[in-house]
Amino acid sequence: MPAVTDIKDLRRMHRRRVPRMFYDYADSGSWTEQTYRENTEDFREIRLRQRVAVDMRDRSTATTLVGEEVAMPVALAPVGLTGMQSADGEIKAARAAERFGVPFTLSTMSICSIEDVAAHTERPFWFQLYTMKDEDYVRRLIQRAKAAGCSTLVITLDLQILGQRHKDLKNGLSAPPKLTPATLLNLATKWGWGIEMLSTRRRQFGNIIGHVEGVSDPASLMSWTNEQFDPALDWGKIKAIRDQWDGPVILKGILDPEDAKAALNVGADAIVVSNHGGRQLDGALSSIRALPAILDAVGDRIEVHVDSGVRSGQDILKAVALGAKGVWVGRAWVYGLGAMGQAGVTKALEILHKELDTSMALCGRRRVEELDRDVLLVPRDFEGVWQTG
Repeated sequence: MPAVTDIKDLRRMHRRRVPRMFYDYADSGSWTEQTYRENTEDFREIRLRQRVAVDMRDRSTATTLVGEEVAMPVALAPVGLTGMQSADGEIKAARAAERFGVPFTLSTMSICSIEDVAAHTERPFWFQLYTMKDEDYVRRLIQRAKAAGCSTLVITLDLQILGQRHKDLKNGLSAPPKLTPATLLNLATKWGWGIEMLSTRRRQFGNIIGHVEGVSDPASLMSWTNEQFDPALDWGKIKAIRDQWDGPVILKGILDPEDAKAALNVGADAIVVSNHGGRQLDGALSSIRALPAILDAVGDRIEVHVDSGVRSGQDILKAVALGAKGVWVGRAWVYGLGAMGQAGVTKALEILHKELDTSMALCGRRRVEELDRDVLLVPRDFEGVWQTG
C-alpha cells in the first residue's frame, strides 16, 4: 500500500476502489459545479501568519461542541449512502469517530439504520433529519433516534427540493445499483468492493425500508423519496420539530444572515453554515466566504459551525480562526471510508488532526480557544459587501 499522508491520497484510493456512481455521488456538485469548486478554492485564498520564538509545548486541540467534549473542533457530517461506499459504512465511520473522540452524524438516507449503528457503538451519536411530507414518519423517526440514545438532532434545511445533480442522473444512482450494461462493466473492475458488499445484508436504506407502508424495494423507495422532501417547510414547521426533541438541536444549511437570525428564534442550539457541499444551489457563496457575515449577524448568541470544502487541518484552523466553533467534514472521511473502510476514516481523522496541530503550533497557538483572526491573512475582497438587486 502506498504511503497515505494527506486526504488527496485517500481520494485517489477511493476512486480506484468504489463503483463510479458512488464515487461521483461523494465527489461532485450540482449543475456547473461552480460552488462545489469554490468551496475549496476560497479556503486557499486565506493565508496563515507564521510566528516564531513562541513556546509550543503542551498543545491541545480539545474543545466542546454543543456541550460535548471533543478531541478537536470537528464533527463527521451526515452523508447519505455511505453504506454503499464500504459495506456497513455508517457503522464503520461511527466506530472510528467514537474511538477518535469526535461526533458522528447519521444521515436519514443511511444504509445502516439508527438501531444498527446504536447496537455497534457505545457513545451517543448525532442524528440528521430530513423534513418530509409524511409527518407521522418524521415523528416516528425522531422517537427512534431518542430510543437509540442519539444525543443531538441535526435538521437539514436546504433540501426542500433536490439540486440539479447531473452526474447522479447520468449514473442512474440507486441503492443497490441498477444493473445496466454500463454499471455492470464498471462493477466488473471493482471486485474487491463487490466481494465486501456480498458479505453484508445491509444494502438498502435502513431507516426507511420496513418503516414505511408500501416501501419494500428500491423502486418503491425511490418513488416515495422523490415525493417526500417537503417544499412547504417553513420556520413554523422547524419550530414544531425542535419542540419534539429534548436535547441540542442543530440547523444545517444556513448561508444567509437573516436565516441565521431566524434560527435563533426557533430555539436552535447551533447552526451549520453550509451549502450542502455544493450539491444544491450552484452559484451560491462558498460556506467559508459566507461565514463572516453570519457571525456578525448572530455574534455569540448561538454556536456557529461550518462545512463544505474542508479538506485539511489548515482549513479547520482557518474556519475556527474566523470564528466558527466547529467544523464539519464530509468528503474527507468518505474518501477514507471508500479507500480503507474503518481504518480509512481513522486515517482521515489522524491526518486532519496532525495538520491542525502542526499548523496551530507554527502560528504560535497552543489551544484551539487561542485561534483568532490575528493568525490569518484574509484578502481585502474576501469579506466585501455583497449587494442584492
